Amino acid sequence: MGEHPTQALLDLFTIQEELGRVDGLKVVMVGDLKYGRTVHSLTRLLTQYQVELVFVSPDMLRLPGEIAAEVHSAGLSFRETDDIHNIIGEADVLYVTRVQKERFTDLALYDSVKEHYVVDDALMARARERMIVMHPLPRVGEIAYTVDDDPRAAYFRQMRNGMYIRMALLAAVLGKA
Repeated sequence: MGEHPTQALLDLFTIQEELGRVDGLKVVMVGDLKYGRTVHSLTRLLTQYQVELVFVSPDMLRLPGEIAAEVHSAGLSFRETDDIHNIIGEADVLYVTRVQKERFTDLALYDSVKEHYVVDDALMARARERMIVMHPLPRVGEIAYTVDDDPRAAYFRQMRNGMYIRMALLAAVLGKA
C-alpha cells in the first residue's frame, strides 16, 4: 500500500533515457507528496543513486517522515520547501504530481491546495534549458497544456516508456524474457 513500483521503474528509465544518467542529478518532486504513491516509490528507488532531492509541497502534503528518514539514512542530500519558483532553475528533473481530491474529506482543504503549483510557460522560462518535466498522469490542471509543446515536457514519452517497461516485466514474470 502507498507504493507504485512499476511506475518508479519506468520513471527511472525515463530519466536515464532523457538525460543519459541518474547519478549527479537534482530531482525536484512537486505536489501531493504525502499521498502520492509514485513519489514514494520513486524516492525509495532514487536512494540507490547519487542524487539530490528537493520536495516541494504545501505543509499539509509534505513527504511522510518515514520516507524522508530513508532518504536521510541513504546519505542523500535533500530539502523541503513550499516555493517552486526558488528551485525551478536548479532542477534537472521536475516530477509533478496532482493533488488527489479523493484523499480529502474536507473539500475546502482540497480547494485551498489543488492549484497551489501550476507548471506553465512563465515557470518554464525560469527552468534550465536541459531539464525534463515528468508527471505520472492524469493531470488535472497542475501542468498547463501549453507546456506540452515544450521539448522538456517528457510526460508523454514517460507514458510510452511505461508500456515498454510493463511489457518487459510481464515477459520476465511469464518466463518469456
